[in-house]
Amino acid sequence: MQTKLATWASGTELGKEADAILRRCVHCGFCTATCPTYQVLGDELDGPRGRIYLIKQVLEGAAPTQSTQQHLDRCLTCRNCETTCPSGVQYGHLVDIGRQIVDERVRRPWRERVRREFLRRLMLSRAFAPAMRLGQAVRGALPAALRRKVPPRRDPGALPRGQRHARQVLMPLGCVQPAMMPAIDAATVRVLDAVGIGARLVPGAGCCGAVSFHLDAQGAALDQMRANIDAWWPLVQDGKIEAIVMNASGCGAMVKEYAHHLRGDPAYAERAARIVALVKDVAEIVAPHAQALREKLPQGTRAAFHPPCTLQHWQGLRPLAEQLLADLGFELQPFADRHLCCGSAGAYSVLNPGISTELRDRKLDAIAACAPDVILSSNMGCIGHLQSGTDTPVRHWVEVVDEQLRRA
Repeated sequence: MQTKLATWASGTELGKEADAILRRCVHCGFCTATCPTYQVLGDELDGPRGRIYLIKQVLEGAAPTQSTQQHLDRCLTCRNCETTCPSGVQYGHLVDIGRQIVDERVRRPWRERVRREFLRRLMLSRAFAPAMRLGQAVRGALPAALRRKVPPRRDPGALPRGQRHARQVLMPLGCVQPAMMPAIDAATVRVLDAVGIGARLVPGAGCCGAVSFHLDAQGAALDQMRANIDAWWPLVQDGKIEAIVMNASGCGAMVKEYAHHLRGDPAYAERAARIVALVKDVAEIVAPHAQALREKLPQGTRAAFHPPCTLQHWQGLRPLAEQLLADLGFELQPFADRHLCCGSAGAYSVLNPGISTELRDRKLDAIAACAPDVILSSNMGCIGHLQSGTDTPVRHWVEVVDEQLRRA
């Protein structure tokens, strides 16, 4: 793709990065065929190629509009297009740049600004956890729309005590998951303990930065990244941990990009790169121990595995995760369009409920055809979103493995 960036863009680091990405695009349109929003809306501007053109026009001097902003907002940032692209276009980084530039030039309507900021602050607030517990306590009395956003609370159970392992990992707790689905973290600690790995929970860390980054607060997101690095650094620097284990693929995907986002920060660039080198999804840690665990687990559970976009398109871990589940004894049932987004995408399901719900229902219809006993996934957002549309249990795979180990 030929480009001629405006002078205000050509001399900036963002402009140079965007230009390099744009020049890789060959207009082939393969990305459009696998774009969830294009499949729902059928609008070229709601597909990757159309959004690339919009970003290119802005960088070349065209004035963005609220329509430009809306088309970029509708992107789920699933990066399915990157998996499809034969030219290696880094669309995810490009749309981040496009959104930042457009948001600086197009002021959102005040209702929309308030809504997005309220949502961001609510999820990051200390009040979120008690509010969620209250919502779970009265869940049956909540209106249907709100009840779908409040998952039933599952008892996390006791954590291993007095058990020391030579192998140690750091396990960040994040911001939303401990309040909404604390059983996932507890199950992760117990499964790691079962394979001889101790999990160290470090205070002082918080949100990985994804919430702020995708809600028009990229500066705040960078500060959250720096705070996490500061909290984790003593253990990393002393070599006391062998990995930073993530059990939410959305958080893992964001932390694996710390080095990219902080590459221009002389105080944090090197530390961020070292952090990224240690980040592992829990599936990567458990996989070498699958055969040993299999001897303790029941066999033949019919399961459908929904690979989150942040696992399969951002991190490329779908093959490993599916092989791990098969090695653990699950009978994985194939279903159509496993590569497509379920529509959760962080705050997307709140900000774009129509598109999100249609994608969820399409996904669940495809899964229902294989009649699984349980739907497995590896990201809290996907789990809650899918569960809101089905009676089939939707669980993090590590929870199911933990329950099977405890029964055994």
